[in-house]
Amino acid sequence: MSAATPPAVRSCRPFLTAPGRRRCPAVRCSLAGDVVTASRILKELKSGCDTPLPVLRRVADAMADDMRAGLASDHSGSDLKMILSYVDALPTGSEKGLFYALDLGGTNFRVLRVQLGGKDNRVIDTEFEQVSIPQELMFGTSEELFDFIASGLASFVEKESERFYLPPGRKREIGFTFSFPVNQTSIDSGILIKWTKGFAVSGTAGKDVVACLNEAMERKGLDMRVSALVNDAVGTLAGARYWDDDVMVAVILGTGTNACYIEQIDAIPKLLSPASGCGRTIINTEWGAFSSGFPLTEFDNDMDNESINPGEQIFEKTIAGMYLGEIVRRVLLKMSKFADLFGKYLPEKLSTPFVLRTPDLCAMHQDESEDLSEIGKILNATIGTTSSTLEARKITMDVTDTIVKRGGRLAGAGIVGILQKLDQDSRGLVFGKRLVVAMDGGLYENYPQYRNHMKSAVNELLGPELSKNVIIEHTKDGSGIGAALLAAVNSKYID
Repeated sequence: MSAATPPAVRSCRPFLTAPGRRRCPAVRCSLAGDVVTASRILKELKSGCDTPLPVLRRVADAMADDMRAGLASDHSGSDLKMILSYVDALPTGSEKGLFYALDLGGTNFRVLRVQLGGKDNRVIDTEFEQVSIPQELMFGTSEELFDFIASGLASFVEKESERFYLPPGRKREIGFTFSFPVNQTSIDSGILIKWTKGFAVSGTAGKDVVACLNEAMERKGLDMRVSALVNDAVGTLAGARYWDDDVMVAVILGTGTNACYIEQIDAIPKLLSPASGCGRTIINTEWGAFSSGFPLTEFDNDMDNESINPGEQIFEKTIAGMYLGEIVRRVLLKMSKFADLFGKYLPEKLSTPFVLRTPDLCAMHQDESEDLSEIGKILNATIGTTSSTLEARKITMDVTDTIVKRGGRLAGAGIVGILQKLDQDSRGLVFGKRLVVAMDGGLYENYPQYRNHMKSAVNELLGPELSKNVIIEHTKDGSGIGAALLAAVNSKYID
């Protein structure tokens, strides 16, 4: 699970009643006549985050309804944009040649090359590199960011070994995985709607991101052509479908989150002039913007209000890796302020937004020692606790499990919402056969408790019989291979 670089946030509102005076310094504080304890805060948190089966059904139903509304019109008011991917042809296994992929979706970007050998040899060889993006570029200009990316890509191309072969007379072609909301206008162009995942780059919104990359490659003297623009979910679906024809849905659960699926053209009313020859296309849901039917707490609302995009990406802020640790931090902060969870003095770093990351939660969740000593070490290293009682460590574990359980179960409900929509529109033909949901992202891959909560919710919603046919399958690094495969499918050199 990659560690997320903290996004910019507004200053946290201090717990003050008068200048320089803390509202509640004692172990137990009286607020409006009530005694506040850590256990009471925990009880209220669990109640506020509860996701019993009726809540999950409500979320799944709302997801399906919003999907239909988003497919009907771009002006329907739906949270889900249901963006056309212009991926009308999927890899078949017959693709041949050398193709590249550039994957920009979080606090780093990956570059990859793949040699394809057709039906007999499939993927002959691959190489990739990962480059961290300096935090200042996440808040810099469009030209600065894309120049940095183009430089990394150029350096990678220079290292191409003899194991990879580009036929004479061909330009290197690349699939560009760009995992931010884009209004796609063709398979190789798309206008950025807005930055998410903590990015606030100036000068890109409203522009074609492929043009931004092409211009940067030209400035660096790099002779390449973008053949396909996709997001990580679309790339993952294409990469998984290359090996398994039953893949219908792809979900990313990492720093951010998204989902896509294969839709019938005649189920897209807003597509007035269908151009697809195969009768179906991939729809990019941008489900991070979903906001209907699921439980939110004061901690979620405060985090949202202090974020760089208040009122937006609510589902993502509830289920994705960038935010789970921050929600837990806010709960622990309240417990420390009002109930003296970690002793008389507030831990040094506990007031710092995003100091507690989701990988820290994952590490704490794996602590099976009787005294939860690993949790104590992590709390000391992350938020600066000088000491913690066993009771405080148990409460920390309970808070973590509550937030992670809600996130995983809501993600599962979202998946069922997509499947439910497909099944209803096909008059029951989807659940009657094998169907694969391709999963990728560090949160899903590396956090077993989260993953188990997600799968449990899917099974509860579908029931034992239907869930037998739904296969949730990890497709590691699928978006990179998938982007390269889509570059091959859309190559201008296709014979």
